[in-house]
Amino acid sequence: MIKPIVLYGNLSLRKPTLPYKKGINVSELIRDLWNTMYNADGAGLAGPQIGLPARIFVIDLPDQEWKGIFINPLILSYNGEDTIMEEGCLSLPGLTAPVVRKDKISIEYYDENWKYHQETYQGIRSRVIQHEYDHLEGVLWIDRVDPTIGVKLIESLRMITNREIEVPYPTI
Repeated sequence: MIKPIVLYGNLSLRKPTLPYKKGINVSELIRDLWNTMYNADGAGLAGPQIGLPARIFVIDLPDQEWKGIFINPLILSYNGEDTIMEEGCLSLPGLTAPVVRKDKISIEYYDENWKYHQETYQGIRSRVIQHEYDHLEGVLWIDRVDPTIGVKLIESLRMITNREIEVPYPTI
């Protein structure tokens, strides 16, 4: 089912999530995350973005021929060089800005079959994982933007908060 995406200004985006009990059936939730993400033309989507305080996110990077499901993830280390790249978010439609992130991470998580993984990611995969992981911690990419750039986003953030924008997908 396609769920409405929670927009900036909704306090549920700022609350850290709780882990799932191992073994719980999450197949319907995963299906909802995929359907909602694809409907909004996104690259990733986390539980809080559909109003669930759930430690889960999905990612699909077609140009990388890579997709993943991350349940109860924990980033173990941030390594590599600081890299700057434009980021946006389905919860902040129409906004992008440069964000600094480490180029490499190590992460542990469970997949949809509750199989444990511990892996290292680099480049765009690392960046998108960090972006989605931040949602689980109640952090948004705008929290990581240089304040001189952030000041320029204030009016756009106000418009999103007041729902004065048009969005081509369902929102709350």
